Amino acid sequence: MSKEIFSGTVAARDLEQIAARFKLLGEPMRLRILQAVCKGPRSVNGIVAATGSTQANVSKHLALLAAGGVLTRKKEGQCVYYSMKNQLVVKLCELVRAQLVR
Repeated sequence: MSKEIFSGTVAARDLEQIAARFKLLGEPMRLRILQAVCKGPRSVNGIVAATGSTQANVSKHLALLAAGGVLTRKKEGQCVYYSMKNQLVVKLCELVRAQLVR
């Protein structure tokens, strides 16, 4: 692995966006939500059941993840389904986990 964190110079604005993304992923409940939806779309009720949390808590975190560009939201009738916007977030989590189990 390269000793440099980034190739080239990264603009301050970009560094702020990177930090914001990591901050968004730095909450265990949000990671449980991502784990629940990483294989495919799930309803809010399905995510609540998978995480064992309350609907209010899950909804709060879903709103943050969607606003942060990590999840997409699709409404079908009265149900709302969430799914991964980009699987690279899942890969990032897998890379971090691989480093922890070494």
